[in-house]
Amino acid sequence: MDFIAGAIGGVCGVAVGYPLDTVKVRIQTEKKYTSIWNCIRELYKAEKLSGFYRGLSLPVCTVSLVSSVSFGTYQHCLSHICKLKYGSSDVKPSKTDITLSGCASGIVRVTLTSPTEVAKIRLQTQKQRPSITSSSPSDLLPPPKYQGPLHCLKTVAKEEGLGGLYKGSLALMFRDCNSFATYFLSYSIICEWLTPAGQSRPDILGVLLSGGCAGVLAWAVATPMDVIKSRLQADGLGQQRYRGFIHCFTQSVKEEGVRVLFKGLALNCCRAFPVNMVVFVAYEAVLKLTRGFTT
Repeated sequence: MDFIAGAIGGVCGVAVGYPLDTVKVRIQTEKKYTSIWNCIRELYKAEKLSGFYRGLSLPVCTVSLVSSVSFGTYQHCLSHICKLKYGSSDVKPSKTDITLSGCASGIVRVTLTSPTEVAKIRLQTQKQRPSITSSSPSDLLPPPKYQGPLHCLKTVAKEEGLGGLYKGSLALMFRDCNSFATYFLSYSIICEWLTPAGQSRPDILGVLLSGGCAGVLAWAVATPMDVIKSRLQADGLGQQRYRGFIHCFTQSVKEEGVRVLFKGLALNCCRAFPVNMVVFVAYEAVLKLTRGFTT
């Protein structure tokens, strides 16, 4: 049931957070935006509301699988660790057990998410053809290179090989291992703090607060590698700028300073709170409902 609950929670989360994710990617990959609000205004002016949802169809189709695997892997890994260490999966795990299980969840995610992340980033960062007006025919751009998620994956594989679908995987692995360890550990600790005496779980407000805070802390840890990942995966729309992970990291810091690694941090944290409130409430609700049916 952890797999099913994770899938439902993931879909709810992506529905809430995708528009701000698009803004975050634009800020991380393009230098022209001076602030979050500047990016939002420019994006809306150029592409209207649909621009915020560009590339959404593939994440919606895949997020249930990815979220299912993330939560399912975490719970199963935690259960096996407890069995090996304590002889039973029902005992309270230590913080180290939770951290290791979170890392395992992050590692498993990479194999599933890298191709979809490449497609999402390419679609979010490509410029759209402006509307045709009689007064500005010279302003027309060529048609977008990628016509949709599947066309993007096919084009990347054809032009860049299968390795193109796994661009930025090293940065993605560093991002997800650290962030998911932080994610599950902080959720567990905050839930424990907010659980009333005599109860085993917090109430719905406790889950909302725990999930939101866990998401913020996870993205605070993840943002530096998320910047590098986004830049590597966006590389390919035009002339290739980066030769690999190390080159992207060093060039980005050299050209824009250390603070480039925290581009989008405020936006990530603002987006993470409501998204992960929804994810964990949906996850816990499904688990509670299924426990009710089974008992």
